[in-house]
Amino acid sequence: MEQGISNLILIDNDMRRRAAISHALSSANIHVEPFENLSELANSWPRSGIILIHDEAGAIDELIENMSLHGEWFPIIAFSENPAAQRIVGAILDGAIDYIAWPITAGELNQTLERAMLRAEGVGNAKLREIMARARVDRLTRREREVLGGVASGLSNRLIGEKLSISPRTVEIHRANMLNKLGANHTSDAIRIAIEAAMVH
Repeated sequence: MEQGISNLILIDNDMRRRAAISHALSSANIHVEPFENLSELANSWPRSGIILIHDEAGAIDELIENMSLHGEWFPIIAFSENPAAQRIVGAILDGAIDYIAWPITAGELNQTLERAMLRAEGVGNAKLREIMARARVDRLTRREREVLGGVASGLSNRLIGEKLSISPRTVEIHRANMLNKLGANHTSDAIRIAIEAAMVH
């Protein structure tokens, strides 16, 4: 990371602002890949980088959902003009690791990016894994989630079946579907995902 930020993925549907940010950053030797919106980004995911996204209603949620479907994680910095404290808190709770008010100088932005990279390596990874795990668990039906809870608690198919009043064979079917949807090869993977999604403590 010594060379600083290699790649900044900018998502902003305002063409003038996108151009201004790209210009400010290129003068600070930061490579910017500008995208107008998430569907444009979804068609050509970069290999690495930090995402700088204009904070509009639902934008961060949608971005995180896209990332979890794509199986890639990028640290997210949100920005907007004159953001209210409430808005910043909301973006951080949604999964952004930092927030900046635009306009900002290239120097300030560079510092924010450096800070974000350091934070992403610590908090970001755990937060990211939790977000990704939650997105996976959200794909499960209620019954599959209950079976996952039983598996994570160390119960056998028979005991899970007794607890849910279904046959061990039905538990087995739910368990196979659950592993499949989670993209887990083994029960241990499923348990790790359940723990990361904060389903079990």
